[in-house]
Amino acid sequence: MTTGRKMFRMRWLLVLSGCGAAFWAGGAAAQDAAFPTRAVQFVVAYTPGTGADILARAFGPKLTERWQVSVVTDNRPGATGTIATEFVAKAPPDGHTLLFVATSFGTTPALRPNLPFDPVKSFAPVALIATSGLGVVVHPQLPVKSLKDFIDLAKRRPGDLYYSSPGNGGPQHLAMELLKLETGIKIVHVPYKGFAGAITDVVAGHVQAMVSALQSAHAQVSSGRLRMLAVMSGERSTAFPGVPTMKEAGLPSLEIYTWYGTFAPAGTSTAVVARINGDINALLRQPDMQELLARQGMVPAGGPSVRLGDLVKKELPRWKRVVDAAKIKAD
Repeated sequence: MTTGRKMFRMRWLLVLSGCGAAFWAGGAAAQDAAFPTRAVQFVVAYTPGTGADILARAFGPKLTERWQVSVVTDNRPGATGTIATEFVAKAPPDGHTLLFVATSFGTTPALRPNLPFDPVKSFAPVALIATSGLGVVVHPQLPVKSLKDFIDLAKRRPGDLYYSSPGNGGPQHLAMELLKLETGIKIVHVPYKGFAGAITDVVAGHVQAMVSALQSAHAQVSSGRLRMLAVMSGERSTAFPGVPTMKEAGLPSLEIYTWYGTFAPAGTSTAVVARINGDINALLRQPDMQELLARQGMVPAGGPSVRLGDLVKKELPRWKRVVDAAKIKAD
């Protein structure tokens, strides 16, 4: 075969190869563009009425309208969200099974190290949907007016002060333990079975302090039955504009939120993730959705999917450090 004929044949093979690659790439793109092709399942890791459940049920009908397929909410509570999370980790990575989860996604791995999934490798982050603030509250008769006062008092009286939480290993418990770790104070944890008992005993003065979701403590703070010393968010809360942030109190490392997000199984294509992320972001801009979030004490988050992934990577080592230092065991 002459050199010229060889060159012609090689060029023709390259053209055919390129056409084949384009065909398969085009087919994959077409599949992604067709999403969704059947009903989409929102798997919620908690019971009905919780924050993640409220969000899933709010987004469901709106995405049903956009996607022209049924979007169903499936509550699978138990084991601090592990049951639902494992189910989604093992689901087909096509975007039709999504996990709706909250802060426990970042804290549970520290409390339960032998999970049947990897919180980073087993999932594709889709969207950070909303956040909710936390604040440090105390009984109003405690002789402190600021977080610095509280820390100074706790240092003068190590082991004499008590704080409540809705239960071992929850966000409120871990947040206060992080405050203890960062400041070196020694206050005693009193776990309750739920939020109501925890905050009731602060109001009654049986314990002196707690970390609470801002919306949950709003009525008691507004009526003077509790005093809020600091909010743990990066900016001051519109509900408590006079209360300083942790950064303003000299503790910038204590910026802590409760958060809500959605994940797909690892291996879900970037095109499908981008499609779902874009639709969630569009809905978060709608006034009625913003109003619903505000009623729940939540702030819309949104942004690219990497925002949720980066948050989880930041949360995992932080809470492992706290759990190890305080020797916390989950309920």
